[in-house]
Amino acid sequence: MKRAQLEAHLLVLVTLALVAFGLVMVYSATSAPAAIGNGDPSSYLKRQAAYAVVGFALLLFFSRTSYRALRRLAPTFVAAALVLCVAVLVLGPQVNGARRWLTFGPATFQPSELAKLALAVWAAAFLARKTPGDLRSLVRPLGVLVGLFCGLLLLEPDLGTAITIVVMVGVMLAVGGVPLRLLAGGTAIVVALGLGAIWIEPYRRERIFSFLNPWDDSQGSGFQTVQAMIGLGSGGPFGVGLGQGVQKIFYLPEAHTDMILAVVGEELGLLGTAAVITGFAVFAWTALSIALACRDPFGKNLAVGLTALVCGQAAINLAAVLGLAPLTGIPLPFVSYGGSNLVVALASVGVLLNIASNGARERAPMRDRERRDGRPRAALARGGGGAALARRAGDVRRVAGSRRSAAGP
Repeated sequence: MKRAQLEAHLLVLVTLALVAFGLVMVYSATSAPAAIGNGDPSSYLKRQAAYAVVGFALLLFFSRTSYRALRRLAPTFVAAALVLCVAVLVLGPQVNGARRWLTFGPATFQPSELAKLALAVWAAAFLARKTPGDLRSLVRPLGVLVGLFCGLLLLEPDLGTAITIVVMVGVMLAVGGVPLRLLAGGTAIVVALGLGAIWIEPYRRERIFSFLNPWDDSQGSGFQTVQAMIGLGSGGPFGVGLGQGVQKIFYLPEAHTDMILAVVGEELGLLGTAAVITGFAVFAWTALSIALACRDPFGKNLAVGLTALVCGQAAINLAAVLGLAPLTGIPLPFVSYGGSNLVVALASVGVLLNIASNGARERAPMRDRERRDGRPRAALARGGGGAALARRAGDVRRVAGSRRSAAGP
């Protein structure tokens, strides 16, 4: 229990550190453009801080609510996420050619973030009931549902979130005991569909080609990657100083969202970039330790899914900014600007904390009955247990004989 508490405390500390660091970097990346745009350099910081408060409230709520209740609510979560993903295609405002957000007064919400959490819960419940033994039993319930969500996301369009969902579910299937041949078949299907989705959209093809050689079109499709490389290279070992970077000022597109690591690299250097990567490595190790310690199959699968959700996004974002993968538009959890992603990530941490507190208490099936003194029945046939039974049998025979003597002929 002490180890579980240590892991829970470490998870909270690394989460707090990443969120606090993210608030500082969001302010650094947006203060100058915001001051020029609306005259309030802290406008982005205020909104991000408000979402952080909501996220921490959900973290506390889920950390004190049994994660087992989510299993009963899994169908409801999935249905709500599907309805919202359809609604955003009809009611969502179009921003930069995409419909991804629903607006509620001053607040905005991205339904795809809820879809990630809902699918993690539903897949955990599905794998806790049974491990698929053939491709048909895997594709029918889970594959159809994941494909439906990914299809809706591609209509927004939002390929990055679809990739995140596929990675998360794939990790859950691998850890959940699905045979390797099924994983290989499912991976082949997903890769084929992904390549098709990339090929039919010209801007996705441009991203692939710009990833292969971004300097070939440094003022066009490769502009964002090139500017990120310039920012990372300009920082050197220790950076130019917090708030002193220049790439964020109209050079680097989306500097405060999916490209915020480039700002970190320029202003805090290799040291700051390594600290961010180390933070997510510690998060992954702690969360996976919680999953391994959980004895409940549903809790174990859910912990793995939530870990893959947070750390999978982080890995994809880091690879894209560092030029190791094509750009996908996936934000860096806890650090990038974005309210919906921050709220869902903090809620996921709350669920992980509850699994750490209650998952290890799930009793393993008992193979034999135990006596009141705690020893198993099998032990009674050995040593002192067998001798005690013999003595008791002898006492019973002597008492019976004395009673017959007293009764007379």
